[in-house]
Amino acid sequence: MTRLKDGIAPGRLSAAQYRDNFSDLHPPLDDHEALVAADRCYFCHDAPCMNACPTSIDIPLFIREIATGNPLGSAKTIFDQNILGGMCARVCPTEQLCEEVCVRETAEGKPVEIGRLQRYATDTAMAVNAQFFLRAPATGKKIAVVGAGPAGLACAHRLAMNGHEVEIFEAKKKSGGLNEYGIATYKTVDGFAQAEVNYVTAIGGITIHNAKSLGRDFKLADLTSDYDAVFLGMGLGGVNALDAKGEDAKGVADAVDFIADLRQAKDLGKLAIGRRVVVIGGGMTAIDAAIQSKLLGAEEVTICYRRGAEAMKASRYEQELAASKGVTIRHWLAPKRIHDKKGKLRTIELEYTEVRNGKLKGSGETIEIACDQVFKAIGQMLVADDLGVGGRLELERGKIRIDKEGCTSLAGVWAGGDCSSTGDDLTVSAVAQGRDAAESIHRALAG
Repeated sequence: MTRLKDGIAPGRLSAAQYRDNFSDLHPPLDDHEALVAADRCYFCHDAPCMNACPTSIDIPLFIREIATGNPLGSAKTIFDQNILGGMCARVCPTEQLCEEVCVRETAEGKPVEIGRLQRYATDTAMAVNAQFFLRAPATGKKIAVVGAGPAGLACAHRLAMNGHEVEIFEAKKKSGGLNEYGIATYKTVDGFAQAEVNYVTAIGGITIHNAKSLGRDFKLADLTSDYDAVFLGMGLGGVNALDAKGEDAKGVADAVDFIADLRQAKDLGKLAIGRRVVVIGGGMTAIDAAIQSKLLGAEEVTICYRRGAEAMKASRYEQELAASKGVTIRHWLAPKRIHDKKGKLRTIELEYTEVRNGKLKGSGETIEIACDQVFKAIGQMLVADDLGVGGRLELERGKIRIDKEGCTSLAGVWAGGDCSSTGDDLTVSAVAQGRDAAESIHRALAG
């Protein structure tokens, strides 16, 4: 094998290699494959898969509809509960949710392919632009939604269904939130995120204002005075620091920014990547950054996580996927110092960790890993200053505190998704919270 150039450089692969590496991770089922996959479902009466779905999709029903040759009816069943069912079919950790509790998984170790069947149904409907929902008579009420990500879009769609006018304020140039900017490219190809935004907003009554940021272009107080209700679904805008010396060195970057740049790149050959890449973190962002570094042509990619494999937020499937792509995952390591020379990274120094008396502690023993690029993927945080309402909007563990209906401590303001205290970094959970908050807003406005 030819030794790759040291440092961070673009064009490590051929155009054909980039195309193959970033093709669809799970190609869609064709009609025959969908019928065969649907035929494996037992259509359980107690439906453990449905109970495991955060949006409570009637999974046995939608699979039965596929099995009887009615994919559009199946899509309607899915969209009734999850209007972003197409994206969730692509990115949901089904192996930890619905498929994990599938009776076929328990009996045979091979669950019904619920995620792929969901994609088959929703893709069929979207391909013909089948619209299943009509708006209720206009209520005359106007609601502001901050963030055009999964929570905001789900909230806006349900509010529009109920006859309200919705204006969404999105900080980015494109709508979609993490679906557009934060998901591995090979999971959602062919501009699907934007196609889904267009599908969701086709119901009418939804206006999106892009490049409008809370705290910069408007204040929460402006929204509460100008609108009948407000929903906050802007996600998390800040990135946690490594707390390692030298982390400001050239070659150290936030993994979320790297993924966003990759998602928006028109020519992958122009994206620079290191020969030796180290990713710090144990969640989905770390996995996505590591795999895509490898797919861009990095020779050695290592994920370093401060705890054991069982504590990683990334599912076991995702960890195994990373390993299958040549990524090395090392546990019980915490970053201490970044070493560079003449503006180029040389090594990252990490300390072995251990649990003592129930707390994670450094052991005092360190190791250095050679690298020319480091990605930080240790979580994001809410930029509370952007809220601009002092103590009236209460926080919990650094996020907006909400009750079971999504209500915040500020009258007339709801929240959901990653920015809320119950957010768990899953698209499907954000959709459920946005949908449920919309119903709560509708009840409140109806008096």
